[in-house]
Amino acid sequence: MKCYGSYNNLIFHFEDTVKVKGNDIAVVHNDAEINFAELRERALILSDVITSELSVKIGNRFDEPVAVLIPKSVDAVVSDLAIMYSGSVFMNLDIKTPADRLKNILNLIQPKLIITNHKYEKLIDGYEEEIIFIDDFNAEQHQPLTESDTDSILQRIELSIDTDPLCIINTSGSTGTPKGVILNQRSFMDFTERSREIFGFDGSEIIGSLSPIVFDIFDFELCMMMVYGSRIVLIDAMLSAFPARLLQYIAEHKVNYLFWVPSIMVNIANMELLDKISLPDLKTIWFAGEVFPTKQFLYWYDKLHNVTFANLYGPIEITLDCTYYIVKERPEETEPLPIGKAYYNTDVLILDDDRLCKDGEPGELCVRGTSLAMGYYNNPEKTAAAFVQNPLNKAYPETIYRTGDIVYRRSDGNIIFKGRKDSLIKHMGYRIELGEIEHVIENELSLVKYCCATYDHERKEIVLFYEYETEIDEKEFRKNLSKVFPAYMIPKVYIRMDILPRNANGKIDRLMLSNKAAERN
Repeated sequence: MKCYGSYNNLIFHFEDTVKVKGNDIAVVHNDAEINFAELRERALILSDVITSELSVKIGNRFDEPVAVLIPKSVDAVVSDLAIMYSGSVFMNLDIKTPADRLKNILNLIQPKLIITNHKYEKLIDGYEEEIIFIDDFNAEQHQPLTESDTDSILQRIELSIDTDPLCIINTSGSTGTPKGVILNQRSFMDFTERSREIFGFDGSEIIGSLSPIVFDIFDFELCMMMVYGSRIVLIDAMLSAFPARLLQYIAEHKVNYLFWVPSIMVNIANMELLDKISLPDLKTIWFAGEVFPTKQFLYWYDKLHNVTFANLYGPIEITLDCTYYIVKERPEETEPLPIGKAYYNTDVLILDDDRLCKDGEPGELCVRGTSLAMGYYNNPEKTAAAFVQNPLNKAYPETIYRTGDIVYRRSDGNIIFKGRKDSLIKHMGYRIELGEIEHVIENELSLVKYCCATYDHERKEIVLFYEYETEIDEKEFRKNLSKVFPAYMIPKVYIRMDILPRNANGKIDRLMLSNKAAERN
């Protein structure tokens, strides 16, 4: 077989890893486990099925989206790798997504193929593209691929380039249809290599994978497995509701690396569970996706003296994060944790409109560099609005991404997060357009005439103000919303007003309502 030394694709990193660690365990999920060689074989065989299906529809070019609609499992990992081997673009979907929302995603992205199992067939009822039912797929029933077959697969991937798309991640959209963020091979390879340089990852990592498969965190965990040879221990989402069992699970599996959103870590701190359950194997903990309150962080910091803690920051449009802060000294409880400095090979600009802010001056965090997403799939207008010309550069085309987050830079160079510029929030690790909630309630469900969704950052609650003659039945209201929204997007608090306040332009005064939400007793 030809030796592939040009790394234009993550698959070639994985090929090298399999040669060294073929018999080592790659993925664990409850009682199931699979080693690197078995994972490669299953992915290659499924890849052959994928390319056979796609070749009938789109010829020899396979860089089209393929959706994965199965729970977080060994099968999900096999599916993502198989799509990579086919040269296609994987898009993981959440089986808990309401049917209408899932339909909106599929109508926008139009994947040419869906990998699922029969249990979730009703979720995609009526979708006309090809479907592979992975619970019917048994690698043992297929003839093993010959060396020639495998070479053909790798030779096709060798024709790709490193800026070809790797995956699509769906994030909230203001019109009720999520936006599909396109991330490419180069950006993931770059972030993975930079992380190795900063944190010394060497393949000994045992990853406690708690994030849903629709998160970019899960995609990075795949990269760690493929490039470093790290082991992924898949953790079912239901364990989040039982923090003690969750900690016992990661202790049993000797997990030494976590990359979690802070929500579950805050719950563990509030319950003081680290006093009762020992985690001697933990070495590195990353957290991102939302603000980690310093008081609860200090509980973790004080209990786990031998752990390296890092606060990372980056929206979905950045692969994977653009800043990091390694906590080397114990912060004061009254101080917010910085989001740190720019990741290697990434530049962070803090702008007030088109002017560069001075230290201490708040402005919008903007990013340039390899880490930028390619844009939004099938959505040129949204892409053009967010991915814009660098206003500081008049000489040649240079794209930056405007995050909408307000930050300032301290004199020591570390960046402090202050809040959102608009209605885009981070809640339970998810990015949510408050405008999407309003749009669906007013226009699609017609539940009230006018409404305004705000976010109480202190209580971490979505608050809905609505204009209506009488109080709504909250139980019935939530029931209607649960048909179209995942649980994390459903408001927790409902406040009726005769007339929602307007500003001088006649628009609903969001700032006034946001302050009103924060001032609640």
